[in-house]
Amino acid sequence: MPKAKEKTAFYCQECGHESAKWLGQCPACKKWNTFVEERVRVSPRARTDSRTGASPGPVKLSEVSMEKELRCPTGIGEFDRVLGGGIVAGSLTLVGGDPGIGKSTLLLQMGMHLASDHKKVLYISGEESLRQIKLRANRLISCGAEQDSIVSDGAEPNRLISCGSELNRLTKTPEDFLLYCETDLETIEETVRAVSPDVLIIDSVQTMCLQELSSAPGSVSQIREATGVFLRIAKEHQISVFLIGHVTKEGTVAGPRVLEHMVDTVLYLEGDRFASYRLLRAVKNRFGRTNEIGVFEMRESGLTEVEDPSEFMLSGRPQNASGSVISCAVEGTRPIMLEIQALVTQTIFGFPKRQANGTDHNRVSLLMAVLEKRVGLRTGASDAYVNLAGGMRIEEPALDLGIVLAVASSYLNAAVKSSLMVFGEVGLSGEVRAVRSPLERVLEAKKLGFDTVMLPKVSLKAVQEVKGVEFIGVENVKAAIDAIKGK
Repeated sequence: MPKAKEKTAFYCQECGHESAKWLGQCPACKKWNTFVEERVRVSPRARTDSRTGASPGPVKLSEVSMEKELRCPTGIGEFDRVLGGGIVAGSLTLVGGDPGIGKSTLLLQMGMHLASDHKKVLYISGEESLRQIKLRANRLISCGAEQDSIVSDGAEPNRLISCGSELNRLTKTPEDFLLYCETDLETIEETVRAVSPDVLIIDSVQTMCLQELSSAPGSVSQIREATGVFLRIAKEHQISVFLIGHVTKEGTVAGPRVLEHMVDTVLYLEGDRFASYRLLRAVKNRFGRTNEIGVFEMRESGLTEVEDPSEFMLSGRPQNASGSVISCAVEGTRPIMLEIQALVTQTIFGFPKRQANGTDHNRVSLLMAVLEKRVGLRTGASDAYVNLAGGMRIEEPALDLGIVLAVASSYLNAAVKSSLMVFGEVGLSGEVRAVRSPLERVLEAKKLGFDTVMLPKVSLKAVQEVKGVEFIGVENVKAAIDAIKGK
């Protein structure tokens, strides 16, 4: 077997850009002093395709198999929704998120559910000891036992958040769940071949290292090599591999950008680590929809599913308060009702302040400029704060009309009736444009008891079959503001 050649190169530790010499500023991400010299290995060209494990060669399009891939349920409904219906054999999934957000807990729960269903799961940790993992697993098991006692006593479970259905509840340690603490890639590869698990969980990919490379674990070359090894394992042995990845200060997975291109699915676990809710979002999925989300609540016993996110997000909202408007966003296939809050007040500084939480700051500034130009609301000398209640992060244009009405409501100190839901995109001329899935948004509002919906006039035809709901079709923002003022 030909011996691997070695060479050195300079890598940007922020974005993974490679250079033959040291540079002060990275030409890709424009960061300064981020290049580090690393020894890299140049292996002989492989004779097989690393993504399929089959011999390379042209194949006729008519001969390609169209059998639908078999999916294995994870035992967690929200996780299955984001994955597109379950785990696909031979897939490589990257799960990223801030420290302490719950990535390890979520995948530990998934692994225990799968092992309870007689799937062999191998959990490899490079960060925690076996005892630490066992302590977390015991909390999940005690949660399942407590839920069993609640159901047996005849008490009604929480209708918003359940600790698990009969399939999801954990009451004992599964026998097919294997733990292993190791960071050496060669040892891990040998262990995986010997154990032959159905699902492999790596916590985390930044701790894995190849001894042949002189660079430290977490460097660009080590992460790229580790991902390549797990990609080969997944495709050659049809093992579903989940990689946990750390994120940078900008919120992206640490390491080279090519890391996200190599995997089949990229999931992000979002939310404030000090808040109770968590959002699992698919930003890339070769086997399902992108931007699909699952909603969880973090409890002492682990992550629990939120069965009705809309009702969960609207709980505790104020009644008949100015600056509060209910809108509906569609993430993937799921409509989610949420509250948009705005506070507009006279500034005491020389320059008015604009702040947006949960939505794009520049979009809010644009919509306020539309209000001033097209409607005549003089908000230029006022501070404005816009917030999506519950810590949600949504940038869908359908929230434009809700933001405009919330800002106008606060500026005019005129409350919007609590039974009104609004949605629509706002253009620079002040027109209200159509958005996708109007029928799904209206049905979600009706389910939660909203009797009035304000929407783009061009979308009225798409929702006319819905009975029991009053529709207000508007062509521009001036008509929308006149409607909430009672004109």
